[in-house]
Amino acid sequence: MLAVADAELASRYPGENPGRQPVQVAYIPGHRFYANSVRQWSTEALAALAEFAPDAEGFAAAMGLEPSVGEEVRPLVLAKLATEPVEDVRVDFEDGYGVRGEETEDGHARAAARALAEQFAPAAPFCGLRCKSLEPATRRRAIRTLDAFLGALAEDGRPLPGFVITLPKVTSPDQVRAMAFLCSRLEAAHGLGAGTLRFEIQVETPQLVLGGDGAATVARCVGASVGRLAGLHYGTYDYSASLGIAARYQSPEHPAADHAKSVMQVAAAGTGVPVSDGSVNVLPVGSPDEVQAAWRLHARLVRRSLERGFYQGWDLHPRQLASRYAATFGFFRDGLASACDRLADYARRASSGQEEPATAKALASYICRALDCCATTEGEVNRLSGLTRHELATIRRTGRMTNP
Repeated sequence: MLAVADAELASRYPGENPGRQPVQVAYIPGHRFYANSVRQWSTEALAALAEFAPDAEGFAAAMGLEPSVGEEVRPLVLAKLATEPVEDVRVDFEDGYGVRGEETEDGHARAAARALAEQFAPAAPFCGLRCKSLEPATRRRAIRTLDAFLGALAEDGRPLPGFVITLPKVTSPDQVRAMAFLCSRLEAAHGLGAGTLRFEIQVETPQLVLGGDGAATVARCVGASVGRLAGLHYGTYDYSASLGIAARYQSPEHPAADHAKSVMQVAAAGTGVPVSDGSVNVLPVGSPDEVQAAWRLHARLVRRSLERGFYQGWDLHPRQLASRYAATFGFFRDGLASACDRLADYARRASSGQEEPATAKALASYICRALDCCATTEGEVNRLSGLTRHELATIRRTGRMTNP
């Protein structure tokens, strides 16, 4: 009686994706994206720290951290900014780019593709572009930009692993199905293997959170993607504006934002589709007091997002990298020793048959995320827990010490 239901449940909810999820997305307009863009972000972020937070005490104060945490985290942030400043880069041809002539956008799309291919490998492990929406007014332009961009990548001949397309302002599962179909046609046109192109959708319209039939439309979009969905990303300001929230009060911590993100999070839970928070538009620019106030706000909101299970967010300015990593590393460092100790205890009890798979999976996922973003090292984790990276990955996937 339950065989069909069992199969459908296993297919729709395969569990957490065990692969790496970047902790941030650098948002760079298409007409300002060059081969050295990621390195420029690194240079500006490091220069801002040198000017506005030149020592451990100043760093802790600027990022809203306890002095001892700031002293521990600051060298990790400096190393991250020097070696892998951007984890995910999104070349934007939507709001950050605007409306331009057809030939102009074609040219910018091709140039950005070549620049991305040139800098990708040493610069960022994940990348992609945001096209315009599939609403009637912009859908032809969205397709044309994707075609031009992918055509230039094909000419370059270098594949980009981790490449995704961001589809904004989605309003229905039909748009998601259309995007999945479009990806298959683009693959055929540009000699890409079937299933190569994946896309994430931005949750930034009320219709995606609650449809006219009273259903959570975003949950239906997961199934409509035909396995191509790479993420659900919240759009802070478009969503807030669509509800009539005054600009002054638009924020990732507004109650309306929390509601939308909770619906999005529940819709994605167990599907293997990761979720991401949106951006913070208070930028760390201006006087020293203004820069430090913006850093503290951004760090607090990043930490708040992490505590609520959103491990990724969008950054609009190079200086936000400093507060992004300060908050992220502080979050993981705060719980690392405890998580390692609990997993070590779990490993001891597992040998006697006393297992708590769900808790063990959550602890292992937390530690693996800390490793992925460089908040810790394999040596430190092994010293604290006695577990190897391979053992952690197994626990994260199965809840057991060994594969069943």
